[in-house]
Amino acid sequence: MRRFRLPLRFAASGFWPHAPRGLRVRLVVAFLLAAAFGALLTAGLTFHRARAAILDRAEETAVADLRTQLDSLAPDLTLPPTAQDLRGLTRQIDQAGGARAWHASASYRGGEPVAASAGTPPVPDELRRAVQDGGRAVHQRTEHDGRPWLALGMPVAYTEDSGDTGTDTGTGKDTDTDADTSADAGSLSGLTVYAVFPLDDDRADIDALVTAAEAGAAPALALALVPALFAARSVLRPVRRLRHGAERIAAGELDTRLDAPGRDELADLTRSFNTMAETLERDAAELRRLEAGARRFAADVAHELRTPLAAMAAVTEVLDEDAASGVLPADTEDAVRLISEEVRALARTVEDLMEVSRFDAKAAPVHREDADLRTLVTKTLQLRGWAHDERLRADLPEPAPVRVDPRRIDVVLGNLVANALHHGRPPVTVAVRVCGDLVRVTVTDRGPGIPDEALPYVFDRFYKADAARPRSGGSGLGLAIAQENTALNDGTLTAANHPDGGAVFTLTLPAAASSPGTT
Repeated sequence: MRRFRLPLRFAASGFWPHAPRGLRVRLVVAFLLAAAFGALLTAGLTFHRARAAILDRAEETAVADLRTQLDSLAPDLTLPPTAQDLRGLTRQIDQAGGARAWHASASYRGGEPVAASAGTPPVPDELRRAVQDGGRAVHQRTEHDGRPWLALGMPVAYTEDSGDTGTDTGTGKDTDTDADTSADAGSLSGLTVYAVFPLDDDRADIDALVTAAEAGAAPALALALVPALFAARSVLRPVRRLRHGAERIAAGELDTRLDAPGRDELADLTRSFNTMAETLERDAAELRRLEAGARRFAADVAHELRTPLAAMAAVTEVLDEDAASGVLPADTEDAVRLISEEVRALARTVEDLMEVSRFDAKAAPVHREDADLRTLVTKTLQLRGWAHDERLRADLPEPAPVRVDPRRIDVVLGNLVANALHHGRPPVTVAVRVCGDLVRVTVTDRGPGIPDEALPYVFDRFYKADAARPRSGGSGLGLAIAQENTALNDGTLTAANHPDGGAVFTLTLPAAASSPGTT
């Protein structure tokens, strides 16, 4: 039987080093491998059985033919035979063999086999010992000059009723050197006949089986490709639907549901997907409801607080005038100033909450104008009394045309500068630079900077980097409002730490096409 060597290589990442990535390809390849393995296993078993059947038939036929020849020739042999008698017997057997091409030899009482021709292949010693020890017909397959041969050994016996010689009645069937185990009716005469003949025809039949198996392997694999593609399609169709459904859910379509026909594992997976989508839709609706309620609550509270805060602010202004005139006692004067500061802080927080509620409701108006960013920075510093503040330095070397809402950019710049003055150390630098199609404003301080763990959250609402001092940094809405106003003007706002120390806030806006004049 021919042996096929399959080079299998295993990699740490998979069954083979360059495994196909597509699920369809992997399914088809796996199906074809299974089909090839099944075909190879079936072909191997069929070949083994067919080969055994061919060889068994050849052996049985050879034993029967040799027994027939001996039954007709052995009775005429005189015992004990001479070497000439043995040579004559073997010559008759060779001539009677015909197409089988016998090469016979004979021995008496364990002597050396005598052959009719010098080219007779040698009889295996193992076969001779098996015949002598067992007294039965024995056959053995051997190799000689690169060709397969079948060697037979058959003892000749006397019959009990006549005293004539005859062959044993055993029917030895073995593939190596197994002796025939059937009983014989007579006593052995001491004469043993050996015959060797080639199995070229049988080998040709076996080779034809292998050739037929090899020729049928490729069509079998080609035919297996059709059910492989069909199986891959039947598996991938629900998987593809699941992928499209997942993409739709990721896009926000939480009402996506998939049909789940059948009762297999993929149908169960589809039903689980529908259950997950239903749960997500229900939870998302609940979260939206809670978020809307929280926004509405904040807006309502801020709205309701505006009127009493306006009244309180008017009262505190009168009290501030009395405190400034010195008509109030010292303790009362300190209390009045404290109340005034708290009322103003509360009023700013309420205004910030109202602004945040407008952002959430997408109701914040934007009025764009062409302006020079240098002018906007200068006005912001002047309006807040920072124009001549020694702690602050403006770096405005070149025109920076932008198209923005000046009021909202003023809020952004004011919050950034106030944050740097409050949390950093002087000098605080406000620099404007034009970088191609972008205009950047950087606000840099010389303070301790922003903690690394706080950098991702500095623009979150009500977030304070110093949790131990919640009253030290305002309401925590200034930077969040600055970022919202920046987004409304198609810009970006980032926070980082300077390599030499201090925090750096960068406002980036798209540059305008024209350069407006400065005021």
